[in-house]
Amino acid sequence: MGVGARLPLRGKLGALLLGVLLGLGRPQLVHAQGKYLTRAGHISFFSASIMEDIEARNDKVAAVFDLGTGQIAFAVPIHDFQFKRTLMQEHFNENYMESDKFPKATFTGQLVNAAQVLKQLPGGAQNVEAEGSLTMHGVTHKAIVSGTLQLRDGQLVVFAYFNIAPADYAIDIPLLVREHIAKSVSVRLNLTCDAVAPAVATRP
Repeated sequence: MGVGARLPLRGKLGALLLGVLLGLGRPQLVHAQGKYLTRAGHISFFSASIMEDIEARNDKVAAVFDLGTGQIAFAVPIHDFQFKRTLMQEHFNENYMESDKFPKATFTGQLVNAAQVLKQLPGGAQNVEAEGSLTMHGVTHKAIVSGTLQLRDGQLVVFAYFNIAPADYAIDIPLLVREHIAKSVSVRLNLTCDAVAPAVATRP
């Protein structure tokens, strides 16, 4: 199964994000007026534990924002999460996330009250919520992501936060440590997105 088959991305926004993720193949023209994107977004997660706090960082998030429609899409390569301890990173990839089988987590959604938010955005940072679908470990659930949007020096700066319950995504925590780990994981997302020209060619 190819990468494209694993990503539940639809429409023009999904096609643009898929092009950003692949970054290869024959050149193709993507019309992207009013869109902002990054391939180097930052995401981190934290879960408190009696035994040892669990946290990791990842600087390879691909994201696309369409300010014309309020649509949002981002994808996270699971293998690129970095932990302080190598053993914890191995367990995360091999035992919990099965990242060889499920290499990416994705979110596609829509800003709530998009028209009002986008109208006020040039005046300063705006508190926002996005409703959409979060897919991880082969499971998709509806999700609400809260955060802020701000236009700064021609870039779209995004901060978002949400919580994930591993059990909701069929991520099995061994019984031996299950009672010592928090039931939900706090996730933080930071993106600095560049404006996309009206027509962008994906180069081979």
